[in-house]
This record gives sequence, C-alpha cells and structure tokens, in this order.
Amino acid sequence: MLRKFKEYTPKIGNTTYVDPQALVIGQATLGDDCSVWPNVVIRADVNTVTVGDKTNIQDGSILHVNHAGSFNPKGNPLIIGNQVTIGHKVMLHGCILKDLCLIGMGAIIMDDAIINQHVIVGAGGLVPSNKELESGYLYVGSPVRKVRALTDEEKQYLEYSADHYAQLKNHYMANC
Repeated sequence: MLRKFKEYTPKIGNTTYVDPQALVIGQATLGDDCSVWPNVVIRADVNTVTVGDKTNIQDGSILHVNHAGSFNPKGNPLIIGNQVTIGHKVMLHGCILKDLCLIGMGAIIMDDAIINQHVIVGAGGLVPSNKELESGYLYVGSPVRKVRALTDEEKQYLEYSADHYAQLKNHYMANC
C-alpha cells in the first residue's frame, strides 16, 4: 500500500512490485524493477528514503529515517543503491547502502553507517552508528566485525540474488 504523508506521495519506478501487505509512506522513491515484500514498512515521513534499481526488500523489514532538527541539522535520510538484497526482518535506520550488497536476515544498520559496494552483512549483524564497512568483505556479529574477503563467487551471487528477486516479482505482478 502506498500512503501519502503531508504533501508527499511515494514514487514507484517502472515494473516495481509493492506487495499489498507492505506499506510505503511519504518521501519514498523506489527505482525500477524493485520488490517490496509482505509486511515491509518504509516510513519516509520525516526525511527521504531512496532505493535504487533492482533492489529487493524482504518480508518484515523496517526502513526509517531521522528528522532534521537542533540535535541533527541534516537528519538522516536512508539511501539504498542498486541490486541490493535486504533479507527478512532487517531494520535500516538513516544509513547508506551502496550497490550490490546483501544484508542478512535480522540485521540492524543504524544512523550514518555506510555499507560500501560488495559487502555481505551476516544474519543478525549489528552495524552501529557512524561505522563504515569496507568494500569486498563479509561482516558478522553484534557489533559486526570484518571476517574475510568475499570470494569471486560470492560477489557474483550478489548480482544473482538481485536478478532472482526481479524475476520473482515479475511472477507476482503477472499473477496478482
């Protein structure tokens, strides 16, 4: 469901699927070929949420932002790149995820954290505020720690995962 907040209506890209059980509010912009699965909440009420092309946001994830104010003059928008896979029940809050990342189930990424390209955050990982994860690595734990470099096969999987969800949402769009 798309919901207007004040004067802001979510903007949805071409062939993007938002499940009827998902909720997208306000200043959200979703790129082309994205998928937003059941029970996802994208609440862009007090700042912007921008999602790149061919990104999938899986069941039960919550995406939110911080408002601009005296304690945080710019606030914290949420910016997600292209071909990102966001696993089930992930919480993203005012952070930046660059292209071709995979965020494992139940992970939490806090304000001002930056997840660079070709990063996997393992299931249940906690990325604290203001932490930047170096490109090309697997991070696990709470708080996360760099475990090892990604293999070439794992980097290829990041693109495969995005492609798979783009195809899956096409089936849903054709049959719903």
